[in-house]
Amino acid sequence: MTTPASSSAAAPAGAQRGLLFDDADLPRIRANTTDPRFAALWQSMLAADMAADTDFLEHHVRLHNHVVDMLHVQKILERASFIYVVNRDPAQLKLARLAIRRLLDYPDWDNFIEGGRQIIGLQRAPEATVALLFAIEWLGDGLSAAEREEIEQAVVAKGVPASYTSVYGMKYPDRVKGWEWNPRSEVDEFRYIDLKRWPLILAATNLRIIPTGALGIAACYFHDRLPQAAGWLELARSSAKSFSSMYGSDGSYDEGVSYWGYTTLFMAMFAEVLWRKTGIDDRSLINYPGTVRYALSMTMPTIDSGLKVQDFQHVKGYMMPTVKPEHDIVNFGDANGAVDVSVAAWVERTKHDAVAQFVARDIGEAKFHFGMIWYDAGVKAAAPEAALLDHRMSNDLVVSRTGWAAEDSVLALRSGGPANHEHADRNSIIFKAHGERLLHDPFRAAYVRTDPRWLLRLTPAHTAVLIDGKGHQYHDGSEGTNASWAFARVIDFRTGEGWMTVTSDATDAYALVNENVQRVQRTLVFLKPEVVVIFDRVAMKGAPLTVQLHFQANNEDLGAKVSASGSEFLIERPRASLRGRVAAAGAVTVATDKLPLAEKDGIYPFAAVESAAANEHEIVTVCTARPKGEAHGDVRIVRDGGAWRVQGEHGGRRIDVRLAATGDGAPAVTL
Repeated sequence: MTTPASSSAAAPAGAQRGLLFDDADLPRIRANTTDPRFAALWQSMLAADMAADTDFLEHHVRLHNHVVDMLHVQKILERASFIYVVNRDPAQLKLARLAIRRLLDYPDWDNFIEGGRQIIGLQRAPEATVALLFAIEWLGDGLSAAEREEIEQAVVAKGVPASYTSVYGMKYPDRVKGWEWNPRSEVDEFRYIDLKRWPLILAATNLRIIPTGALGIAACYFHDRLPQAAGWLELARSSAKSFSSMYGSDGSYDEGVSYWGYTTLFMAMFAEVLWRKTGIDDRSLINYPGTVRYALSMTMPTIDSGLKVQDFQHVKGYMMPTVKPEHDIVNFGDANGAVDVSVAAWVERTKHDAVAQFVARDIGEAKFHFGMIWYDAGVKAAAPEAALLDHRMSNDLVVSRTGWAAEDSVLALRSGGPANHEHADRNSIIFKAHGERLLHDPFRAAYVRTDPRWLLRLTPAHTAVLIDGKGHQYHDGSEGTNASWAFARVIDFRTGEGWMTVTSDATDAYALVNENVQRVQRTLVFLKPEVVVIFDRVAMKGAPLTVQLHFQANNEDLGAKVSASGSEFLIERPRASLRGRVAAAGAVTVATDKLPLAEKDGIYPFAAVESAAANEHEIVTVCTARPKGEAHGDVRIVRDGGAWRVQGEHGGRRIDVRLAATGDGAPAVTL
């Protein structure tokens, strides 16, 4: 189909609002390239090997490889076109035009197909659509009229139908004939994944909002030129509104903070383009200030050990990302990347939120050029409100901390329900102190079930509870990384000066795989900054069973040591150590172990606590943290009638905690 000539092609500079910014914004954007917040990102973009990029584009692009090669082409285009709009480097223009040529050469723009005929766009087609439309604007008169028309025709013929089909299918899954793998795509290692339920499964995931955002941006681009664009926009806005319910009322997000960044960026870009191009204001569709606070709460900077983190392949041609210590995160589920600042910068510009400016300026990582587009260095930031130091979110994640610096302590509890990209990690915890992860959740679990590192998704790989050696319910990976049925629920949460206590009940999650399970509860008492008391209560309806607790060490850089003696264990890291003291109602053993993986797949040591077979288990573990070389205090766990008493001193703090079981309710905690 031929698109009408673009009215923007002949328009003088600044005569029409841009998709994301205007010519008047360029001085601020250029200044951001030298701001300390973005200078490293900008320099890394300039330092990209353009000769290698050119060679790849001219000689090595496989036109049926969407997973790796098409993404690589798209990233080259995004980088080169943005650099060109900032500094007008003709070499970048040449590279961007070549990348455009290669994207247009792809006969199909994605890996998936509906009914054997129509390509479905989940990532590659939507992302290519957005990259090409931004490139038309950013390259400006560097493109000929014929080039612009060819790009627009490709977007209308390949990008929009693919995105529309996926969004429509997720809105009306009963009307889907059948989603399948594109027979022409190089995805043989994934073809075992069953896509039959994907229109239902993906409707609650990031893979809904990516095509939604692309469809909406395309609709705004063509809104005054193509009559069908109105229908695209109606579907995109309907989809975005429906997806907005995936965020909690407080802005929390279930797929983990890495996918939060990807998803919310597309939400924000669509809302911004819609506002700028049509005047329709959907910039409050979710609680954007709240969602920035969710991301802030999931940050957990640590201090670099100086040791190399092991590398692992994600899929063929693509390595798993690693998080820099200064950008470390609470990595529940498949959260494998730092919090990007782009959304926070946009929220500050849109909502004038000083805490969002704090995140944009001081927290997380500047990973994408969109942050440079929206950031304003002249805006004042405000420190996060004190309530965020003990944050129970609407999805029942709980994060308690002493502050926002690498030296501060953070305790995080994974309660709540199932979600895409989750792990079998209910009631698991992460604990950081003195710049070190001392109780760990392994990064970079495999997405493909045939990979040995799929094990990292399962309960034994977490700081969590097992019953008779088994974790709670999880799926088998036959449909991908989708949600399980496993629920946990916070049933008590209280805070005070220098302390936090929370109880989470995961009975339902464990009962799905063992009908003998009557109760699985975990209570945490955090005496800031160095003491964590863990009270695990597990009960059976019939036959007695054993209960195991795993306490994972952070050995991503091979820098952890785990030892055990008597009823204690010790986890040592280069900068700090954690000592665990254990007591139980019945016989208990403490030992060391590691996950059953070959060395090439990682070495994951942990402390292993086992409570002997019984119908009722009460296990108290007191974990204390200290800087390397400093002694742990004297802490005792004793029986106090039918209750437990934790008493002693550690790090100059007197400790006196009483824990009393109360049937199936949360235990009574007295400080």
